Amino acid sequence: METDRIASTLHPLERKVLPILKSTSSFESIVEKTGLQKVEVMRALQWLQNKKIIRVNQKLQEEVSMDENGLKYKEKGLPEKNFLESVKDRATLDKIEKTTNLSKQELSISLGILKSKAAIEIKKEKEIIVSITDNGKKLLKKGFPEEEFLKKKFPMNTSELKDLDKFAFENLKKRNRIVKVDIIKIINAELTDIGKKIIQHKIKEHEIIDRITPSVLKSGSWKKKEVRKYDVKINVPDISGGRRHFVNQAIEYIKKIWLDMGFKEMTGSLVQTSFWDLDALFVPQDHPSRDMQDTFYVKDPAYGKLPKELMKRVKAAHENGWTTGSKGWQYKWSAEEAKKLLMITHDTYLSAKTLASIKKEDLPIKSFQIMKVFRNETLSWKSLFEFCQIGGIVVDPNANFKHLKGYLKGFFAKMGFPDVRIRPAHFPYTEPSCECDVWHPKKKQWVEVGGAGIFRPEVVKPLLGEEVPVLAWGLGMERTIMEYYNITDVRDVYKNDLKQLREIKMWMK
Repeated sequence: METDRIASTLHPLERKVLPILKSTSSFESIVEKTGLQKVEVMRALQWLQNKKIIRVNQKLQEEVSMDENGLKYKEKGLPEKNFLESVKDRATLDKIEKTTNLSKQELSISLGILKSKAAIEIKKEKEIIVSITDNGKKLLKKGFPEEEFLKKKFPMNTSELKDLDKFAFENLKKRNRIVKVDIIKIINAELTDIGKKIIQHKIKEHEIIDRITPSVLKSGSWKKKEVRKYDVKINVPDISGGRRHFVNQAIEYIKKIWLDMGFKEMTGSLVQTSFWDLDALFVPQDHPSRDMQDTFYVKDPAYGKLPKELMKRVKAAHENGWTTGSKGWQYKWSAEEAKKLLMITHDTYLSAKTLASIKKEDLPIKSFQIMKVFRNETLSWKSLFEFCQIGGIVVDPNANFKHLKGYLKGFFAKMGFPDVRIRPAHFPYTEPSCECDVWHPKKKQWVEVGGAGIFRPEVVKPLLGEEVPVLAWGLGMERTIMEYYNITDVRDVYKNDLKQLREIKMWMK
């Protein structure tokens, strides 16, 4: 029978709890009658519910209990009652204070409460005189509802309070540490039809062996008892083990793609001078990207150092094209502007530093970098002010635009996008320049993921010393991995939602 099969899988904790459910459904009562710890009973109830032997109902309710002052006033009486009793017919405030031994705060509260109940009258002569009224005498005879409330058995459910008790509770709740309200979880367990049938079997603990131990084997007691069966199909709570953040998983995978293609990884700092971030890449000093609304500048220190010889060549390239055959930007270049420190706006500055550090005999070289970059952007579903860029360069006298397309298509194919579209574009430091789009198979549309091109002579010659083709690209990492994870809002990549982190699929291998 099905009930026999289920009964044979019951854990010892379940066997202790299940018979109790015949007479009570209260969690607290089950704990008391079984003598088990609360966590053990809760575990047993969850297992029984998984086996559809019981239904567990949970609800939240407000529970009122006495606080520090409530316990004190229950024993010694409310301060306003003690105050009123000490007045008798008429008394000074000083005398009342000495007679009752109330604190200044309690005296003040008592005066306010009794005045609002029209129980006293206050006159100021040489001293403050307090007189009891007819209402005050009736109140003393009838009693204070708040004091009667404190005599009740606590804790109690606030939803069950009626009339005067509710009125007294609302008054006491406003006062300092007399009563306190907690939100508690009420758990009740109800037997299902299967559970009722299993209980009829009169389950006995000693008939089942839960685990095989050396003593059980040695004594041979297992021969006379039944070994508990394990239901491997039963649903159990998910266990979330430790794992790396999915963004870090993606970064490691992306690094492996470039390393497998023979590239060397470059690293650098997140703060640089405008010289390396912008000037060395032939971005004019009046370009909109240099404005405060687009770039994060560092306040202290505000300026860095410039490489003297290289600075002269970059200055000349900006002003008149130097020896590149270009006319440059035709303006007076400022070293002061180039010294400004900023949070890097793109990772391509590292490509410029790499070019400035290599020699002709080192060629060809292939390098890449994955770095955090910073833009003064408005946070939205499609833009962040801090994000990752995937950049790189190939410096090779024989390189051309076809090679650039090959590298990009090879990278995106391994990222899960075999269809890549290259569109003409404009960037200050590359010519020709292009935008990269990938075809999204689910959205059935092209998605822009980055830009690329071949560095202009005005970038390469001042840094390297001669004109050599340099293939370059800068790709948005978040946009690329969002497609894989089916994330539509870029903010969700870094929202640190535990449920998302536990359930999101592993990165491709």
